[in-house]
Amino acid sequence: MVLAFLAASLACATAAASDVPVYGYTVTHTWPHDTHAYTEGLFYLDGYLYEGTGNVGHSFVRKVDLQSGKVLQQVATPGPGFFGEGIVAWKDRLIELTWRGQQGFVFDLATLKPLARFSYPGEGWGLTTDGKHLLMSDGTPTLRLLDPETLQQVGHIDVTADGEPLANLNELEWVHGQIYANVWLTQRIARIDPASGKVVGWIDLTGLAPRAEDTPDPANDVLNGIAYDAAKDRLFVTGKRWPHVYEIRLTGPRSGQR
Repeated sequence: MVLAFLAASLACATAAASDVPVYGYTVTHTWPHDTHAYTEGLFYLDGYLYEGTGNVGHSFVRKVDLQSGKVLQQVATPGPGFFGEGIVAWKDRLIELTWRGQQGFVFDLATLKPLARFSYPGEGWGLTTDGKHLLMSDGTPTLRLLDPETLQQVGHIDVTADGEPLANLNELEWVHGQIYANVWLTQRIARIDPASGKVVGWIDLTGLAPRAEDTPDPANDVLNGIAYDAAKDRLFVTGKRWPHVYEIRLTGPRSGQR
């Protein structure tokens, strides 16, 4: 996902969510983030951030100390030519997608040692889990439900906002029984009801991104990274090559706008 030509149409699509409440944010803490990390996947587990990065030749899975931003463990996405995407933890494993390679990888969560690979049709974007299934985005308005043991698709969720399909769902996180999804090339996170697929709220993160002059590729160094600390009810967000991870508290909501 390194092309920006869809930005205008995406902005129109998200702006049309007039019947959906919009939440703002307050930054409660700011943590350092590696500005070389083209963030594609993010989750928080047992006191650490886990991050999957993209771009061919620069795709890694890593364990990161939140407070310092120091990379504690790191392994390259296996095989040449793969563009790393979303990651998720399941039991003692870490699972990673790739963008157009139609291949995913399974790692030992403790050591990040590669264990296996699996195949799927189409593209891979984001991953999270509801505790029963893995939820996978692929750039379309449909989220796939995967069996976490076989990694085969067993269902799907069609996502809509105000009755219209919502495409470009990217990095995912499961928060309070809802699916949080970055909408690629926008500054919004969709809050999705998994039972109906409807967007029941937007999180507007306008103003959080770094200044254009502070990133190497402003058109592509966009919001993309959501992690949730369920034990302490903390929500973290970041973006591709952003200098910070932000812990935020939601404010609002206000009524949606066209």
